[in-house]
Amino acid sequence: MKNIRNFSIIAHIDHGKSTLSDRLIQATDIVSDRDFHDQILDTMDIERERGITIKSQSVCLPYSARDGQTYTLNLIDTPGHVDFTYEVSRALASCEGALLLIDASQGVEAQTLANLYLAMEHDLVIIPVINKIDLPSADIERVKGQIEKDLGLDPEKAILISAKEGLGIEDILEAIVQKLPPPSGDSGAPLKALIFDSHYDSFRGTIVHFRIFQGKIKPGDLISFMSNKAVYKVEETGIFQINRVPQKGLSAGQVGYLIAGIKTVSDTKCGDTITLKNRPCKTPMLGFKEAKPVVFSSIYPVASDDYEELAVAMEKLKLNDASLIYEKDSSAALGFGFRCGFLGLLHLEVVQERLEREYNLSLILTAPSVRYKLIMQDGSTIIIDNPALYPDPTVIEHSEEPFIRASIIIPDNYMGTVMKLCLERRGINRNYQYLTNDRLEMIFELPLAEVVYDFYDRLKSVTQGYGSFDYDIIDYRDTDLVRVDILINGERVDALSQLVHRDRAVERARLACERLRDEIPRQMFKIAIQGAIGGKIIARKTVSAFRKDVTAKCYGGDITRKRKLLEKQKKGKKRMKMVGKVMIPQSAFLAVLKTDND
Repeated sequence: MKNIRNFSIIAHIDHGKSTLSDRLIQATDIVSDRDFHDQILDTMDIERERGITIKSQSVCLPYSARDGQTYTLNLIDTPGHVDFTYEVSRALASCEGALLLIDASQGVEAQTLANLYLAMEHDLVIIPVINKIDLPSADIERVKGQIEKDLGLDPEKAILISAKEGLGIEDILEAIVQKLPPPSGDSGAPLKALIFDSHYDSFRGTIVHFRIFQGKIKPGDLISFMSNKAVYKVEETGIFQINRVPQKGLSAGQVGYLIAGIKTVSDTKCGDTITLKNRPCKTPMLGFKEAKPVVFSSIYPVASDDYEELAVAMEKLKLNDASLIYEKDSSAALGFGFRCGFLGLLHLEVVQERLEREYNLSLILTAPSVRYKLIMQDGSTIIIDNPALYPDPTVIEHSEEPFIRASIIIPDNYMGTVMKLCLERRGINRNYQYLTNDRLEMIFELPLAEVVYDFYDRLKSVTQGYGSFDYDIIDYRDTDLVRVDILINGERVDALSQLVHRDRAVERARLACERLRDEIPRQMFKIAIQGAIGGKIIARKTVSAFRKDVTAKCYGGDITRKRKLLEKQKKGKKRMKMVGKVMIPQSAFLAVLKTDND
C-alpha cells in the first residue's frame, strides 16, 4: 500500500487539465504511440469539441521513480464545470492529494478557488502547478503572487510546466510520489468502498468505479449498496489502464471497477458505500446525497411521430447519466414529450446535444425554469417547476424562489458593467474584494431563475471572456411570481408560457411577441399575438394580413362604391378569421426560446 498514490487534477475550465492527463499517460507508457490521441480520457465527441470534461474517468499509471521503486499512481479525473460539483466532491473524497492547475496567463479564477475549497474540505495535500508557461502572455510572477495571496499556498513549491509542450511532466510525477501520502486502511477489516462514478456497457451492464478504504473484494463476493440495500454478486474486478484490466481481487487503498450484472445505472448512486452482504461495515462513507436537479425544461420531438424514438433515447441516455430525471409530459401545441430535471444549464445543453447526435433526433426545448415554492391560503405548500401547473393566483398566499450565492472574478475595469448586469437581474451586492492589484472578486446573491435564462453568456460578453463565475444554492426567498401566457388569435399556447418575476414580465412578453411576429407567416387575416398575465394583456404585436386591392377596378364615381367594396372585404376577413387556424411553425418556438443576445 505504501507504493500507491491516489490523486486528482482540479482546475478552472480551460486551464489544461485534459492535456496534462494526456502527458501523464504518455510519460508512463500505458498507451502505445499508435493508439494515442489528444484528450484520451474524454470519450464523448462533445467533450472534445468543447474542450470540457463531462464524464469523469480514472486511470491507473505505473511509474518507476528516481528512488528505484515502482509506484501505482491512480489519477481520478474530475469534470471541471460548476454543474458537476457533487461528482467532483466524490472524486476528491477518493483521493489523498490533488494537483491544483493554474493557467500562467489567466491566473486564479472563480472555479480555481471553489475547487481549492472543496479539496481543503477533504483535507487533501495540494500541489500548485502553473501550466502554459510557454505562452507569450504567461506572467509567472503575477500568478505566484496570486497563489500566495488568493490561495494561501507556498508559491515557491509551485511546479512550472507546459502540458502542451511536455515540459516539467517528470517533476510532477516525482512530486506526486514524494509529497502525497500513501492511502491508509486495513485490508482485514469489513469492506468499505466509495462509488465515485459509473457507466453503462451494453454487454456487461453497469460498470462501477470505486475506491476501497478498508477490506478487500474479489469475484464471487456478495456485495450490498448501503443507500438502497441492493445485493449483487461480483463477476469481475479490475483496474483502469484506459481499457479495463481484470484483476483477481482489489484491497484497501486501490481504485478500480467491478461488474456484477447490474441492469441500471440508477442503482449505483455516486457517493454510495459498497460493503459485503455477509460482513458489512458499521457506518457508510460520509457526504452521500442524492443529485438534485435545479433547472427544469420540457423536451418535445419536432415531428410528433418521433415520440417513440425519443422515449427509447431517454431510457438509454438515463443508463449513462444517472443524474438525469424525467417524466412524461404533453402540450396542446407540441404534442407528447418529457419534463426533465437537470443539474444546471450546461447539463441541459449536453443532454440536448447527445439526444440530437447519438440518437439523430430533432428537438424543441421549452424555456428553462427553476423550482418555486407556493404557500397557499390554506397553509399548505406546493412545489412547481412547470408553468402549466401554476394554480389560480387567488388561492396563493405568497411564493418563494431559490437564491444562489455567486462568486464572480473579473479584471477590475469591468466592475461597473458586471455590477449593472447583476443589479438588472435583481442581484444583491454582498461583498467585493481585490485579490490582486487589478483582479476583483464580487459576491452577489441572485435569484436562480435570472441566472438560468442567459446570465452566463451575458457575463462572458460584458467582460470580453475574462469573467469567471461559480455559484452554490443558499435558500428560498419571497418573490412576486406571475405566469406570462402567450395568446395567438386569443388562444393560449401552453408551450410558450413562462413563470417570471412581475418586474420582468412585460419585457419577456414583449420579446416573445416580437419574435413570434417575425416567424409566423402572414395569412389573409390579421393575427394578434399577445402576452398576458391572467386576463390582463401586457404586450401585443400584430402580423399584418395580405391585402387585395378590391377598389382597383373603381375609377372615378361616387366614394360610396369604394366603401361598399371595402366593407364587403372586411366582413369576409372577419369570417375567415373565425374559421382560419394559425399554424405556428417550429422555428417560432425555437426563436422564442433563444436568449436575448442570440
